Amino acid sequence: MNYINAGDRSGCLSFLSGITNLSLIQCDLSCFLAQQSLPPVNSLSLEFLTDVCIALEKLEMDKSCRGLVVTSSQPKVFSAGLDILDMYGKSPEHCAEFWKAVQEMWLKFYGSNMITIAAVNGSSPAGGCLLSMTCDYRIMADNPRYSIGLNETKLGIVAPFWFKDTMVNTVGHRATEMALQLGLLYSPAEALKIGLVDQLVHEDQVLTTATETMTKWLAIPDHARQLTKSMMRKPTIDKLAANREADVNNFVKFITKDSIQKSLGMYLEMLKRRKA
Repeated sequence: MNYINAGDRSGCLSFLSGITNLSLIQCDLSCFLAQQSLPPVNSLSLEFLTDVCIALEKLEMDKSCRGLVVTSSQPKVFSAGLDILDMYGKSPEHCAEFWKAVQEMWLKFYGSNMITIAAVNGSSPAGGCLLSMTCDYRIMADNPRYSIGLNETKLGIVAPFWFKDTMVNTVGHRATEMALQLGLLYSPAEALKIGLVDQLVHEDQVLTTATETMTKWLAIPDHARQLTKSMMRKPTIDKLAANREADVNNFVKFITKDSIQKSLGMYLEMLKRRKA
């Protein structure tokens, strides 16, 4: 996997070594494509989240990089969400580090100065849905076999307040209340109807549409767009920033409960049987 330096307009210089789970491809002089490449389903592991945060920080530092399209190289899946293996059978210390990385990923994406567009070319449950909601615009493949949503309750997990806040900001309070309590996964048509995604296109047109949409967003002066984005999102960002430690402690206390570990174990066993 190559990481293309935004300062190298020939598009052939690697600037992040040792990272294999995320590809950065330069689309033009001001836009990059971030392609998740973690088989089989782009689970958001501690390692992967760390890679993503490093890559995003590098792009933010390069002021010539104004836009980022986020997509997947894995067939039929955008991201399956948080890696359960980083939450099951792990020490409290590991769980804490993992949750800090989840927080950091959200803070960097939700507060990014760049234009971020999610090219959702497959299913996107749980943390995958959260990642897409951090973006400024979401384009999803119009395939009824795909789904998107925060389905944590079906695994016996409670979505934290900042997951909830992000969804409220996206689809409104009532739709979020229903979605989170029932752990709903929406078809592309249903997701478009409630505003969870902004546009549906044919599967082979997702990336093309994302780059065309990016061109429209790039036409807006950066300073005005960035200040407006900050005005809209800063209260939500500040809320987590002021409560990060307490949020980590709450997560560790919750996820290490015997009952929750049992639920996660049962879910993993179900996945194994499904693969067999």
